[in-house]
Amino acid sequence: MSDDIVSTEWLNAHLGSPDIAIIDASWHLPTAKRDTKAEFAAGHIPGAQVFDIDAISDTASNLPHMLPSPEKFSSIVRKLGIGDGKKVIAYDAAGLFSAARAWWMFKVFGHEDVAVLDGGLPKWMAEGRPLEDGPALKPQERHFTARYRRMMVRDQSDVAAALKSGAAQIADARSGTRFRGEEVEPRPGVRAGHMPGARNLHYASLLNPDGTLKSPSEIEAAFRAAGVDLSRPVITSCGSGITAAILSLGLTLAGVRDHALYDGSWTEWGGNPDAPIATGPA
Repeated sequence: MSDDIVSTEWLNAHLGSPDIAIIDASWHLPTAKRDTKAEFAAGHIPGAQVFDIDAISDTASNLPHMLPSPEKFSSIVRKLGIGDGKKVIAYDAAGLFSAARAWWMFKVFGHEDVAVLDGGLPKWMAEGRPLEDGPALKPQERHFTARYRRMMVRDQSDVAAALKSGAAQIADARSGTRFRGEEVEPRPGVRAGHMPGARNLHYASLLNPDGTLKSPSEIEAAFRAAGVDLSRPVITSCGSGITAAILSLGLTLAGVRDHALYDGSWTEWGGNPDAPIATGPA
């Protein structure tokens, strides 16, 4: 398998390994009204730590779960027992929804040895693999060096410039109904529609029915079917920077190197009355 994904079989064989750090990066839309911490306490992969995407963020921003400073990221993950030399395995309770965001965050802060559990907790549980309940065990704090990689991140001005010049393509991971503006956005004050010129590739198009990722050739075909030219730079986007990371993971698996993620995504763009929007199909 790729260095960026691991199978449930692989993780089961490496449970308890001292060089492995497992994180539960489950996150759900506010409208789902789910308690990720309670769900973690009810059952999680042995040895996992809670990776709270909302808490490990720039909490001073009015946008949801924007990237934190390197110093804040480093401080928090050290306390999770994650340090230099540890292989991080991220999973979530949906199969693959938010774990890719954690994967991307570690990559942004210079930690290359990170992978997503293919199929996540649902596949792990369906196979009858072991679970722990209760809170996470307190780990030994480790040294973590955060090195911010600016080339992996795009802001609103970067996206506006790319749309104007055509220097990069926007791949939007939201559903077709949200992309076309046929559905009310889940966050108040955010307009419906998409960035003019963006292409729509719902993140679920990259997944098999069991929540595992499709093959690199199938992922490549999905991007091409959406009108994305993989020989040119790509900027991934979604509602708030969560599922855009699934597209970023897919691009990585397909061997595409020139891509970045728009951290503010549609929450920022659609919430800005001066930003141009389009409705209907791409």
